[in-house]
Amino acid sequence: MDVQITTLGALLGLAVAIILIIKKIHPAYSLIIGAVVGGLVGGAGLTGTVDVMMGGAKDIMPAILRIVTSGVLAGVLIQTGAAAKIADQIIKTLGEKRALFALALSTMILTSVGVFVDVAVITVAPIALAIAKKLGYAPMVILLAMIGGGKAGNIISPNPNTISAAENFGVELSSLMAANIIPALVGLTVTVILASMLAKKIKGTKIEEVKQDKENEQLPSFFAAIIGPVVAIVLLALRPIAGIAIDPLIALPVGGIVGCLVMGKAKNLNEYITFGLSKMMPVAILLIGTGTVAGIIKASTLQQTTIGLLDAMNMPAFLLAPISGVLMSAATASTTAGATIASATFAPAIIASGVSPLAGGAMVHAGATVLDHLPHGSFFHATAGATNMSIGDRLKLIPYESLIGLSMTIVSTIMWGIIM
Repeated sequence: MDVQITTLGALLGLAVAIILIIKKIHPAYSLIIGAVVGGLVGGAGLTGTVDVMMGGAKDIMPAILRIVTSGVLAGVLIQTGAAAKIADQIIKTLGEKRALFALALSTMILTSVGVFVDVAVITVAPIALAIAKKLGYAPMVILLAMIGGGKAGNIISPNPNTISAAENFGVELSSLMAANIIPALVGLTVTVILASMLAKKIKGTKIEEVKQDKENEQLPSFFAAIIGPVVAIVLLALRPIAGIAIDPLIALPVGGIVGCLVMGKAKNLNEYITFGLSKMMPVAILLIGTGTVAGIIKASTLQQTTIGLLDAMNMPAFLLAPISGVLMSAATASTTAGATIASATFAPAIIASGVSPLAGGAMVHAGATVLDHLPHGSFFHATAGATNMSIGDRLKLIPYESLIGLSMTIVSTIMWGIIM
């Protein structure tokens, strides 16, 4: 494909998509419209624009297929109560004295085993609100702990963002999950520090009585709850450990099915996987739109322009990886869309600069957590709703969230851009 789009066209297309998302137009349509505008303004013509968009969407289809099948594990974890059991067990084990750490850790673990970060926050929220009411924490404090833990877990998870980045950089999913373990632990530490500082700064406000989960008495045992994610992660790890390649398309649903059988819920498996699919479909549709924009940016001179700017500022070429992740997450207010566009667009240029695919994927992925919580994304509003928080208070958390994502990005960049 010889179509070339100008940097101005690509940037204008992104701007149009952002404006439409802010105006509450469905993100998938916003991205598609932005792609059309970017291609036309960028000089590709109508036919060329459509061809580039189709190519971008086609490139992302393998990741979408893996994401759809991962809905089996996610559906089982959520619907069986396994996710709630894991969170509840961690919080009970660590106790009230370490409440903020417990909330952050439980959300981190839930996200790292395959639960969407917003769903993980929603799952832990009732427990967190009960703790906040008892200990006098403000909703902002507990939400920051959960969000930070979720961000840390997200960069070591088999979630859509990791699947997309691994696919676009051509690396094993398990390898990319392991690549950011140290940055994730740093993110968890920074989360607890910031949440503790915030707790001292503001005093608890009135929290409404929290309804207890009516299914609480029927939750599975902790062993049964954790077995599904463990099976999935072990299967993914077989390639680097034993040279046996099991694709996430197989490993994640197998983990979900095994977990369901161990919990004695086989008769409900169809219900669970249907629920999981319903959770994955919006992401899959979003990624189709994301693919069209990625195609436009990939066919544009934006990569060369960005590299030229880095050279002009005497900045090392490897910084293209984290910077692209940060910028694309800001544009889409989504870790998944941000990591997908950044990796699909800049992976060739990042690798050509001498950065290994694994290092590039790790830095892009970490960068995508810095500004994925902006108000034009669904995560911002879903997390506010989970803790009954006003938009004004939710906005005040943005700097703290950004610091957590930035801390992980800096550590990942030092590790993979400078040391390794």
